Amino acid sequence: MNIFALSRTSLPALFIPVIFAPVSFAAQNEQTMIVTAAPQVVSELDTPAAISVVNGEDVRHATPQVNLSETLGSVPGLQIQNRQNYAQDLQLSIRGFGSRSTYGVRGIRMYVDGIPATMPDGQGQTSNIDLTSVESIDILRGPFSALYGNASGGVVNVTTQTGKQPTEIDAESYYGSFGSWRYNTKASGAVGDGTQAGDVDYTVSTSRFTTHGYRDHSGARKNLANAKLGVRIDDASKLTLIFNSVDIKANDPGGLTKDEWRDNPRQSPRADQYNTRKTVKQTQAGLRYERQLSAQDDLSVMMYAGERETTQYQSIPRAPQLNPQHAGGVIDLTRHYQGIDTRWTHRGELGVPVTLTGGLNYENMSEQRKGYENFVLAGSTPEYGRKGDLRRDERNLMWNVDPYLQTSWQLTQQLSLDAGVRYSSVWFDSNDHYVTAANGDDSGEASYHKWLPAGSLKYAVTDGWNLYAAAGRGFETPTINELSYRADGQSGLNFNLKPATNNTYELGSKTRVGNGLLTAAVFRTDTDNEIVTDTSSGGRTTYKNAGKTRRQGVELGLDQQFAGNWRAKVAWTYLDATYRSEVCGDGDCNGNRIPGIARNMGFASLGYVPESGWYAGADVRYMSDIAVDDENSATAPSWTVVGLNTGYKFIHNNWTMDLFGRVDNLFDRDYVGSVIVNESNGRYYEPAPGRNYGVGLSVAYRFE
Repeated sequence: MNIFALSRTSLPALFIPVIFAPVSFAAQNEQTMIVTAAPQVVSELDTPAAISVVNGEDVRHATPQVNLSETLGSVPGLQIQNRQNYAQDLQLSIRGFGSRSTYGVRGIRMYVDGIPATMPDGQGQTSNIDLTSVESIDILRGPFSALYGNASGGVVNVTTQTGKQPTEIDAESYYGSFGSWRYNTKASGAVGDGTQAGDVDYTVSTSRFTTHGYRDHSGARKNLANAKLGVRIDDASKLTLIFNSVDIKANDPGGLTKDEWRDNPRQSPRADQYNTRKTVKQTQAGLRYERQLSAQDDLSVMMYAGERETTQYQSIPRAPQLNPQHAGGVIDLTRHYQGIDTRWTHRGELGVPVTLTGGLNYENMSEQRKGYENFVLAGSTPEYGRKGDLRRDERNLMWNVDPYLQTSWQLTQQLSLDAGVRYSSVWFDSNDHYVTAANGDDSGEASYHKWLPAGSLKYAVTDGWNLYAAAGRGFETPTINELSYRADGQSGLNFNLKPATNNTYELGSKTRVGNGLLTAAVFRTDTDNEIVTDTSSGGRTTYKNAGKTRRQGVELGLDQQFAGNWRAKVAWTYLDATYRSEVCGDGDCNGNRIPGIARNMGFASLGYVPESGWYAGADVRYMSDIAVDDENSATAPSWTVVGLNTGYKFIHNNWTMDLFGRVDNLFDRDYVGSVIVNESNGRYYEPAPGRNYGVGLSVAYRFE
């Protein structure tokens, strides 16, 4: 089995070929999730790594199709929480990496159709993912994520649908609690079967989402467009063009203290005063070229470029901004980013079958970062929520150059070895253009370099049972945002922040159980200089290195189809994540839990899902209590919630109609959806909604 091979149709642009994409679940005579990979077809069962595959039908089945948290709760090791705050994105962590993030995604590499949704500095987002056109989502955990470069916890790869015959047009609408609307259209199709020169495939989708929000001052709207066009140049090469655009405007309700949450979880006592909000506009395009050079050699080149504009108004009072070195309460960013990845794969014999993959990845990003006061004076009274005087102006550059090499050896019929290494180099350069008598020149530069090896050994006990052992070294640099502010409140960048490095060891088992798959993994990760939250107040966060930390745990997963149209999913994660050194200033946190991480997570679902007619399902989600700060002085309580869905799918000739309804948090449980780690004013808690409802309708027509 070749862990490094890529699918020609599903994942041809993925840079480090470790992840596989699904074709279908339990198709006819198959008993595992089948995935395609060049040059051979393998199964998730045979992949010697902790990987979960969620297919697009699961993403769209009786869900709002707004957030990844609707579907990915079934993935072991993945903690994904909806903040009910569209200004800050989802809180997503894998094996505890990413839990420090107060917005966006950190510690995890994300890709959409081969284009990184993670910037070169490690800052990522999920807001540009079009769930209505997803083909598959692959989640890789453990040592092999190191081979993707600047990531510690794992990799999330999203592949959108490739058009095929016949042409199909879809229209969908969803309405839910809190005035939530989503509506979208999609067209997909192909000219030819994709094997002849001139054959074309396409998928184009657009969607709009609006909501009043569960909490006060939490309304949002998002416009999203996605397109993928493939052209077969000749019988050995293909060109694919990818386009994506997202436009978001969202209010920011902020966090609550525990008393505020208990008194009224929907309140947002400070947001109206400061009119906290964020706007994001992002447009990107990519071009992927694939060519089969010979029966043994393949070449893949991926190029992309994009622009992201962000403006955020924070809840910072006037008094701190009187400090001439303060950066103000409005963040104004414009980022331009681009990259190229070139990869060559050779399959041959060196006594045993061997696959060798080598490549070079280059990414760069330029950022124009400005800061303004978040008020203007009306006489002597500040009017908040308005852009005031300039307080920061700098141009930041970050780029990386990463060569990589991987190999796969089929040592015997039962034993295989996969190994790889990547040399990751990241450079950061900042030029300060806001220099005054009271605010000096804060320009500076830094660079980070690390060898990242990984390897695994797989043993096939039987045709349906595989064991594997894996190990690897990870590397995570500070993001530009994490470097942007110093804990002492002075101007300048936090160049004392060092990159984190870790070593991960994992043992795993994968077993075919009837028409399904049972997976288990045991792991330990030791990290030096882990980047953690230092202070967080008014939407501004500073960071520090934590010395040593340890994560160790167990992941169990079962995806089982039975009795024809019945399907069950079960996932359980135990994660013990602790500090191994003192990180709390005058306090001693050695042995304390790392905040933001649940020790236990559970998921179970049961559904009746025929091809057409009535269907129904139920799911249960559990999360244990979460420490909110380094001292473990308080926790967000554990919770269990239940969801139900039912619907009817009608198919007649070329028409398909799907009408469904769902209820979430059936028993109206009060609980905290996510936490803001180390929030300086005790506003750790971001409440989740009580019982809420939704209905959806989709209509599709196939031109046959």
